[in-house]
Amino acid sequence: MNFGFSEEQEELRKMVRRFLEEKSPETEVRRLMATEDGYDPAVWEQMAKELALQGLGIPETYGGQGFGPVELYVVFEEMGAALLCSPYFSSVALAANALLHVGTEENRATYLPDIASGETIATLALTDDAGQWDLSTTSTTASQVNGAWTISGVRSFVTDGALASLILVPAMTPAGLSLFAVQGDADGLSRDRLPTMDQTRKQSRLVLTNTPATLIGEAGGALAGLETTLQLAAAALAAEQVGGAQRVLNNSVAYAKERVQFGRPIGSFQAIKHKCADMLLDVESAKSAAYYAAYCAQELNDELPIAASLAKSFCSEAYFHCAAENIQIHGGIGFTWEHHAHLYFKRAKSSELFLGDPAYHRELLAQRLGI
Repeated sequence: MNFGFSEEQEELRKMVRRFLEEKSPETEVRRLMATEDGYDPAVWEQMAKELALQGLGIPETYGGQGFGPVELYVVFEEMGAALLCSPYFSSVALAANALLHVGTEENRATYLPDIASGETIATLALTDDAGQWDLSTTSTTASQVNGAWTISGVRSFVTDGALASLILVPAMTPAGLSLFAVQGDADGLSRDRLPTMDQTRKQSRLVLTNTPATLIGEAGGALAGLETTLQLAAAALAAEQVGGAQRVLNNSVAYAKERVQFGRPIGSFQAIKHKCADMLLDVESAKSAAYYAAYCAQELNDELPIAASLAKSFCSEAYFHCAAENIQIHGGIGFTWEHHAHLYFKRAKSSELFLGDPAYHRELLAQRLGI
């Protein structure tokens, strides 16, 4: 099994990295995270029109580029390193995958082309106020009257929920768990932004009161497709975490070479060497887990549920450990608001909880392995 990247995939990485170096420097991250929407519409349009990133993993039939998860995860890795402020993850890893794995041909043809072109910002509202990732326990319900569906319930911690023009909402129906599309300006929908520790990724609380909705796929047939969507998104988030972990390792090593104490670089002290070595072990191990999950996602094979949970649990802890050690290596300056170390620490912590924390995924892993 080859975990190496092809020449074309490496070129994609270089292209995205150059773009993000220009469009997502630390100054721009700080500017955007202080805004309500948390993204730059001009950069979003460039991503869609010039780089075709929004449609990278969407089949050509629906206006996309037709690439697979491996190419997408290369992009996520670079975005995680740059802390890109953008609704890319919610639109591509969550909403587009949900439409592909739950929706009918008609649903895909209706919604995916606009996601691929960047005209639609979409998200998937997975949890309620309890923050549980078990879809079978959703408290939101949907009912049908004279052929028209309406939804009532609360969805919380919705990534880019206040910004999205298309919101996909799982809801219980008499037939079972179903998926619905709700327009951002629909009647009976209220959206409130939530305060978050990680200001680079916006979250919202949505209240739906008899809100008009469109059924995606078959009534009662959404569970399997949404579980696959969650596994693909968890693998994508693991790739993003790898990118962030690699960046803080690079920052720590660079600082250890430059910072001088007692007449020599702090990188020559054994304590700092050990910290950097432990971080390197975390990063390389996380890469192995994330890249294997990417391979399973590409093949959509039977090992994906196991590989996705393994990658999410390990990469979450690896990234958080590296982000924390990055602050320690930088010493007093690492604790200041002006330094970038806290931005990665906050992203690492929020990503650790997003889509299920390590304990949740280890429990899933044990269940799937029959332990």
